[in-house]
Amino acid sequence: MSYIAARRQEEKDRRRNEILDAAEAVFAQVGPEKATMDQVARRARLSRALLYVYFEDKVDLLMGVCERGLVDLRRRFVAAAARHKSGIDKVESIGRAYVIFARECPVYFDALARFEMLQPDPEQFDEQHGCVVAGDAVHEFIVEVLGTGIRDGSIRRDLGDRDLTATTLWGFMHGIIQLIATKANLLAHDGIGPEQLVKHALRMARRSLAGKR
Repeated sequence: MSYIAARRQEEKDRRRNEILDAAEAVFAQVGPEKATMDQVARRARLSRALLYVYFEDKVDLLMGVCERGLVDLRRRFVAAAARHKSGIDKVESIGRAYVIFARECPVYFDALARFEMLQPDPEQFDEQHGCVVAGDAVHEFIVEVLGTGIRDGSIRRDLGDRDLTATTLWGFMHGIIQLIATKANLLAHDGIGPEQLVKHALRMARRSLAGKR
């Protein structure tokens, strides 16, 4: 790549990151659902037309923010898993890391939750989009950790399809986090605290996965 081409790419990447910074700020103020492209353009101090040069539409912009969140989430999962030896301990640490991620990075979590509600046309869905690639990397790491547990005996060998199990665990913990975020008052009325619910959920997941080592 020539010097001029490299500088142009650097400028393009810088502008794209500035737009995503602006989108995150707008999402934090009004939420992903109510945010508009006009609001993001104003926050980024650029024209609406230029914004569309970098992002096709609001869904594309949402996916850009999700990509950032998923990259950070995988980094957290890897760091959490590295602190443990057995596969099942790694899985539990990943579950707790997801809860912490939702608490510390609500903009990312809300964007991911919003994205998961979308039902894209498979024929038009770009599997090479950075958001999809980042999501696959998170999923693959969970699958890898499950394999570690099966090999060391801490996770049952008759677990079945690891891809299916990883997806199930993701949905399970995502639902728990959503309950804490949206039903905290009702849970408290029933004498259930957030940490209590998380501990119980992780304990249930652990029991369902545990091997006979």
